[in-house]
Amino acid sequence: MKGCKSSMAGEKRTGRIHSTESFGTVDGPGVRLVIFFQGCPMRCLYCHNPDSWEMQGGTDMTVEELLEQFERNRPFYRNGGITASGGEPLVQLEFLTALFEEAKSRGIHTCLDTSGIVYRKEREMEFERLFQVTDLVLLDIKHSDMEGHKKLTGREQAPVLAFAKALEHAHIPLIIRHVIVPGITDSREELQETGRLIGRLGNLAGLEVLPYHTMGINKYKNLGKDYPLEGVPDMNPEKAKEARKIILEAVKESRRNF
Repeated sequence: MKGCKSSMAGEKRTGRIHSTESFGTVDGPGVRLVIFFQGCPMRCLYCHNPDSWEMQGGTDMTVEELLEQFERNRPFYRNGGITASGGEPLVQLEFLTALFEEAKSRGIHTCLDTSGIVYRKEREMEFERLFQVTDLVLLDIKHSDMEGHKKLTGREQAPVLAFAKALEHAHIPLIIRHVIVPGITDSREELQETGRLIGRLGNLAGLEVLPYHTMGINKYKNLGKDYPLEGVPDMNPEKAKEARKIILEAVKESRRNF
């Protein structure tokens, strides 16, 4: 796989890593080592890490090197663990699986933060191997409908929904993340449809509604890229809280009627 070097038994596996955060507190339970994988096929209009898109970026790191970082601070991670984020970790599925397998062998809680965009039914066995060593998934639902999803991300929505169903089948707890962007994902209709969409998932364990922010603009400028949402203001956190209530009401309604 591009950007991920699998090797013969006994040799190290290496992946492309954008960066790490030693004491993450917002990407899964407890204090966590958050590993940001390099590479992402999505081009979300509000992405604040455009430097993580291309596979040739980042740094080569092995499973052992990453877990050494964890072991150095293990006492701080007692109620936490490791979170694979990105970029898109599933782009490097083989390396991600090797990392999680080794982490689980050491009793480390594993969490995957993903869009699910690269899921394919024909690779079901590979994904099932990953699921066996995944404790929690944070799944980004970008938009509630197919057309809106493609406009916002440049990609079809179907793989995301298929991935969510695969997680349900595997009985992996799922926390949905949804970014509220003014004029794009903040209408009552969109929020209600998001609630109805996720309300059908039997493994739904939580909902995180994230207010859109403009902190990534300088990264685009430094990379010589135009910022796609120039002029769109930050989302008011209080409005984001109201949006969460609307989604949850629709989740409850969906479950009553399901």
